[in-house]
Amino acid sequence: MAFSDKQLNTGEQVVLDLRPHWWFFANQTVALVGAVLLGIVALVFFDGSPLVSLLAAALIVIVLAWFISRYVVWTTTNFVLTTDRLINRTGVFSREGIEIPLERINTVFFRQNLFERMIGAGNLVVESAGEMGRQQFSHVRQPLDVQNEIYSQMEENENRKFDRAGSGVTGGGLSIPEQIDQLDALRQRGIISESEFTQKKTELLDRM
Repeated sequence: MAFSDKQLNTGEQVVLDLRPHWWFFANQTVALVGAVLLGIVALVFFDGSPLVSLLAAALIVIVLAWFISRYVVWTTTNFVLTTDRLINRTGVFSREGIEIPLERINTVFFRQNLFERMIGAGNLVVESAGEMGRQQFSHVRQPLDVQNEIYSQMEENENRKFDRAGSGVTGGGLSIPEQIDQLDALRQRGIISESEFTQKKTELLDRM
């Protein structure tokens, strides 16, 4: 199911909403096909023996149930990139997930072997500040493109944050020292970084 807009913050927009790559249930697909073929071969060579038929049918049902359960997990797994956060949620009856604000992300890199490059799948690793630290996401579609999009949204998020901070201190007829004081308050609250504070402060001082 698609990620619900009700779970977005005000002004937040979904950029990517991805399901795991189809390789996510490759093992289950191979097992199901193999069980069906094995059942056909058993029926042919054992001339429709009731016991063999029962065992073949039981094997197919078990493997089919395994495939369906994996497919349900696939349909309820969301890897979502918004203009503010990176979100991963999964589960049917019990749900689990993680949210990483874009401003906390330090590094994003991906891993692909040769076969994964051919099918467009791979693992994405996100290193962030705080308790979450390092998170790995498996079976990501086109991980290089996702990595680039995350960096793009991080840059745009940083620009929006800086614009909001700048617009909040340049209006109202405040003097330049008062604007610098407000910038410093934003810096202390963590809304803008030390480098952003220094840059904006320099711009204001140049106007004196």
